[in-house]
Amino acid sequence: MIECIYGDIMKKKDKKKNNQYQWILTITILAFIISAVFTIISETFISSVNTILGILLVITFVGIGIIFDMIGVAVATSPESPLHSMASKKVKGAKMAIKLKKNADRVSSFCNDVVGDICGIISGSASAVIVVNLVNEYKFNDLFITILVMATIAAFTIGGKATFKGYAMKHSSQILFIFARVLNFFHRIKD
Repeated sequence: MIECIYGDIMKKKDKKKNNQYQWILTITILAFIISAVFTIISETFISSVNTILGILLVITFVGIGIIFDMIGVAVATSPESPLHSMASKKVKGAKMAIKLKKNADRVSSFCNDVVGDICGIISGSASAVIVVNLVNEYKFNDLFITILVMATIAAFTIGGKATFKGYAMKHSSQILFIFARVLNFFHRIKD
C-alpha cells in the first residue's frame, strides 16, 4: 500500500515536472515570436518615421513594459479569497481573475519576463535608431546624444517600473481584476 501511494506521488511529481518543461518551451517560443513581431514593427516604423514619432513609439514600448510589469507584480501578490467572493456573486471577470491567480507564476513570468523584457530590448534598439536620426538630422555629437538618449530611456523604464511595482503591491486585487475584465472581453469564461 505504501509503495502504491509513493508511486502515485512520484507520478504526480513527474507530471508536474513535464508540465514545467512544456511551459518553459512554450514561453521560450512565445518570447521568440513576440520579440520578432515587436522588432519588425519597431524597425519598420521607427526607421521610416521622423524623430518625434520615433520618440513617441519608444515611449509607447517603455509604457507597455511598465504596465505589464505592474500586472505581473499584481497577479503574483494579490490575495485569492476576494476573487472567490466576487465569483460567488457572479461578478463578470472574477472567474478569469481566479484563473490568472491560480497560474500566477506563469502569468507573472509572461508579463514581467516576456512582454516587459522584450519591450525593454525593443525600446533600446529603437533608441539606437533615434540616435542615428538625431545625429544625421541635427549633426549632434554621436557619443553625447547616445549617452543622453540611452540614459533617459533607462531612467524612465527603471523609475516607472519602481513606481508602479509599489502601486501594484498596494492595489494588486484591483489591478488583477481590471486585467481579468480586459482578458475576459477577448476570451470569455462564463461567470
